[in-house]
Amino acid sequence: MEFDNGDKRRRSCEFRELKVVTLAAICFMILSQADAFDPLDPTGNVTIRWDIMSWTTDGYMATVTVFNFQQYRTIMNPGWTIGWTWAKKEIIWTMMGAQATEQGDCSKFKLKIPHSCKRNPQVVDLMPGAPFNMQFNNCCKGGVLTSWGQDPSGAVSAFQIGVGLSGTSNKTVKLPKNFKLLGPGPGYSCGPAKLVPATVIPTDDRRRKAQALMSWNVTCTYSQFLASKNPSCCVSLSSFYSDKVTACPTCACGCQNNDTCVTKDSKLLQEDERVKTKKSDMTPKPLLQCTHHLCHVRVHWHIKDNYQDYWRVKIAIINFDYRLNYTLWNLVIQHPNLNNVTQVYSFEYMPLLPYEAINDTGMFYGLKYYNDLLMENGPKGNVQSEILMKKDKNTFTLKHGWAFPRRVYFNGEECMLPPPDSYPFLPNSSHRLLISASSIVASTIFASFFHLVVILL
Repeated sequence: MEFDNGDKRRRSCEFRELKVVTLAAICFMILSQADAFDPLDPTGNVTIRWDIMSWTTDGYMATVTVFNFQQYRTIMNPGWTIGWTWAKKEIIWTMMGAQATEQGDCSKFKLKIPHSCKRNPQVVDLMPGAPFNMQFNNCCKGGVLTSWGQDPSGAVSAFQIGVGLSGTSNKTVKLPKNFKLLGPGPGYSCGPAKLVPATVIPTDDRRRKAQALMSWNVTCTYSQFLASKNPSCCVSLSSFYSDKVTACPTCACGCQNNDTCVTKDSKLLQEDERVKTKKSDMTPKPLLQCTHHLCHVRVHWHIKDNYQDYWRVKIAIINFDYRLNYTLWNLVIQHPNLNNVTQVYSFEYMPLLPYEAINDTGMFYGLKYYNDLLMENGPKGNVQSEILMKKDKNTFTLKHGWAFPRRVYFNGEECMLPPPDSYPFLPNSSHRLLISASSIVASTIFASFFHLVVILL
């Protein structure tokens, strides 16, 4: 068959378009996967482990455990929600420590009604204070999981599930498909379930170990790119040697409109105060103060003092959300001098070692029952601390912005830093700008009692 020149040109164009679309799709997949890799937490993930502990007449009893192996990313309120699709026509007979959000169509069951007949169930953790006969080990946290680096004991959640119509042997049971981690919000993507060696689980009294009959794992990773097109936090900077304060970049977290923020005199805030007096199980939508950056949280880094052998930084975290309290918040900072942290005031501190040879990253979080809750926007909507670091004489300098952080994360989200050319500059007439050694003692005593004062931009 012969084609005229018009057909040839049309087919050539279609082929080129197909190549462009294919190349774009490949690039998108590569970029999406690359973005899920966090250079400060290269092995961080949420792992769902499914252990079949016994067989029943038409299925099995299993323990499902959720591990938040992320070093600094917390699963916040409203907590985790796990979803999947059954491989066959399985049902959930019973659950302890969690519940399915929908029962589905169970009309064909007459004598005993299953807990859920959904083909693609979604499961949530029980709330604290659930009835004792519904509880299970490590359950009932409302789905909230601390980061692994912050508190490993609080980073684990578990429930028991009784599955029917599934098969009663390792050969007849089929692994569920299409696992999803939905609850903490968008951004998580899960791989397929994979068989692993049977888990050995200690019994309740810890004196005996039981081995699962069959086990599989599902690994879920987080991508900030998939979660939101804009950051949720930003960084502002200042220093004792300059009157200049470098504010967060304009529109750092998006550009404002009437739907995304309110002013301090908004009537909506007065309505919110009335609603707060009523009980509600729903997690409220964010309500931000209108700012030039439109971020939920601003982190301020202030170079406070420069001693002969040490230097001091003050950190303030400010919440601009009128509705959201940040429970068990954490702050991750990358700076080359964090390998010589001498003392941290008012915050807990833990070095993070994503690469063992480099110690330039640390996690800060609140002291329990003191400032581990970052209150919603208002007079109490901030937490502050100071860091005293020993100088590395070979690298320390106040020039060229060296003393400012390289990366900042709040609750696992990377914050937008100002452009380097806008940093507070060191005056040309200054020399070493040293403070007498005796000032360290006075400043240390003062820092133990300093009041929570925020630099408001």
